Amino acid sequence: MNANEVTISSRHLKASVRGLGAELVRLQDANGTDYLWSGDPAWWAGHAPILFPIVGELKGGKLKVDGKSFAMARHGFARRSAFELLAHDSSHCAFRLLPSDETRAQYPFEFALRLDYEIIERTLLIRASISNLGGGLMPASLGFHPAFRWPLTAGLTKTSYSITFDRAEIGPVKRLADGLLSTVPRPSPVVGKRLQLNDSMFEEDAVIFDRLESRRVTYGAATGPGITVAFDGMSSLGIWSKPGAEFVCIEPWQGYASPQDFDGELKDKPGMLLIESGAMRQLEIQIGLALGS
Repeated sequence: MNANEVTISSRHLKASVRGLGAELVRLQDANGTDYLWSGDPAWWAGHAPILFPIVGELKGGKLKVDGKSFAMARHGFARRSAFELLAHDSSHCAFRLLPSDETRAQYPFEFALRLDYEIIERTLLIRASISNLGGGLMPASLGFHPAFRWPLTAGLTKTSYSITFDRAEIGPVKRLADGLLSTVPRPSPVVGKRLQLNDSMFEEDAVIFDRLESRRVTYGAATGPGITVAFDGMSSLGIWSKPGAEFVCIEPWQGYASPQDFDGELKDKPGMLLIESGAMRQLEIQIGLALGS
């Protein structure tokens, strides 16, 4: 089945997902409040892309498998690929991407990537299932990249908003240098459990928590709607925006950009999943309406 866009809902929440990239493009509560970024291309055309089979950039824009080099752009090819619609009912939809000549030219592995979206009352569950259909070990990364409106409601300033972690994040954190993971650790901008948001935080691109303690964050202001993002099983978290833009991305990742000093085989790249032949790995996040929303 092919679909440009499908919608799922409960009495509390409604979500729309499009076939291109199997990307979440709309998330609204029962009052019609939009939580997801509009995708204004003047700033950034994304909404909530799925990053696969890499997260971030590779050194020189190339990955290495058994000594051979393959060119791959930042965040991989899934976000620009047409997924097949496998299932759709009132509260659930599922999409699948299989390898093609185009993917094999970048990533020489036989895979199946399935994305399931399900709404359960006040929560949207997004589950990625990565299967190794080939004969050998398959390295892969996957990242969720939802962009939320910042501010969520008119009348509040951007600096009214913060992200609260479920555990103290004393750091250090990492930043990017020319798209690659800097080898220089930085002090954590989290005070206790709270990350106060401001535009200047993103002048050096994303804030990357590669030694993450938390598996749940809450985003919002002292008043108005808010959201929670839970990500059990995900090893890292990126927080990203562009100074002046009215979105903030809360990005649970399995993997991250190549470190500046790494130029080895893909299987040895930090943060990669290593999936055995015939095996499948699942990663998921849950986006929920915060209490009071």
